Amino acid sequence: MKTYNRKIMSALAGTLAVACLTGCSSKQTSRVDGEKAGFVTVRDGKFAIGDSTYSYIGTNFWYGPILASDGRGGDRERLAKELDFLKHIGVTNLRVLAGADGAEGLASHVEPTLQTAPGVYNDTLLVGLDRFIDELEKRDMKAVIYLNNAWEWSGGYSTYLEWAGAGEAVNPAHAGYPAYMDYASQFVRNDSAKALAAKHVQAIVGRVSTVSGKPYAESPAIMSWQIANEPRPFSQESMRDFAEWIGETARLIKNIDGRHLVSVGSEGSWGCENSMDLWAEIHSIPEVDYATIHIWPYNWSWVKPATLSDSVGVAIANTGRYIDDHSLALARSLAGADGKGHSKPIVLEEFGYPRDAMAIAPGSAVSGRDRYYEYVFDKVASDGQLAGVNFWSWGGFANPAHETWQRGDDYTGDPAQEAQGLNSVFATDSTTLAVIRQAVARLK
Repeated sequence: MKTYNRKIMSALAGTLAVACLTGCSSKQTSRVDGEKAGFVTVRDGKFAIGDSTYSYIGTNFWYGPILASDGRGGDRERLAKELDFLKHIGVTNLRVLAGADGAEGLASHVEPTLQTAPGVYNDTLLVGLDRFIDELEKRDMKAVIYLNNAWEWSGGYSTYLEWAGAGEAVNPAHAGYPAYMDYASQFVRNDSAKALAAKHVQAIVGRVSTVSGKPYAESPAIMSWQIANEPRPFSQESMRDFAEWIGETARLIKNIDGRHLVSVGSEGSWGCENSMDLWAEIHSIPEVDYATIHIWPYNWSWVKPATLSDSVGVAIANTGRYIDDHSLALARSLAGADGKGHSKPIVLEEFGYPRDAMAIAPGSAVSGRDRYYEYVFDKVASDGQLAGVNFWSWGGFANPAHETWQRGDDYTGDPAQEAQGLNSVFATDSTTLAVIRQAVARLK
């Protein structure tokens, strides 16, 4: 965007001033210095680490920082086991949640929460995030860390709105998603809510680790700071404000930490009120380093519960079109007056396919998922159309006790509002693990 919302920029002025005391100097770090330190960079439309192209088969592991903590929900022994297992099968890029926001005890909500009130943090979980990043460094693994969430399951949009005085947050578990989305559409038009979110960005991105003693800005384990999980305008009325907010937040992150990449976390046109132009616009912002899309064949009604195994071909055909359409739209948007421009990598950072017959138990059949994964992984391993992928999601060694998550249950890849195990890959899913290993081997 060439213009920015003056009200929100005024509200952010204090945050930016504080951020620049610790972060603006890192913006001057040369690309060469970053490459030598093992940071992921973008060069000629591809990811690189040093002189080598970086492409990956990764996963979503949103609860990793909770496991790394010493408090409720923490399980450092399990964390080490999960990370070692993932490293062993070649999955070393993990997309994670920095932490949840808001009150506890809510239906379909992550617990424990990191930010319990505006600017008030659970220090045990902050140390968990420090430790998680440190454990990744030890294993030469990378994290994409998202800082906000358009959806209710970790707070995000709706929590900031409630804190800003927009009324009690709507919980879709009780009121339904249409009512939630109508409420959440206010976020990008509410300067107070956006200012609270910006302060959270400054607190996390500008943090100094209590484990390593280093600023997060110096950690090569962080591949990218991500603005939000699936940020949406949620209405036609909010589309312009949404684009401006994306630009403002991307610039804020770069002012704090100019060494790491910045990404949006967008689903694609599906998350932009079906506007491919809006998706291309927000990914053309100079401070946004690469493009993201998400694909959900079942959630988007491309396949039905009764045909999960038999209709993989339909899911694959639609997936191919979705990727092609976004690749073309981004190329057109980035092209300069001479038609050349500069390309950016595209990552399919979230995609899922349910177990056969909508089963949830670890070890249950996943024939449809395996075929779908093979196709998606091929987009990285063979034709290079995607620079990386992160499947949703890693359940690992979890043993879910209930169909929906309850306090004290193991964390799976499925957040609290979803059936535990439906979209998770467990360590017992031998056929899926074989598909993953084969794809990783083709990248070497």
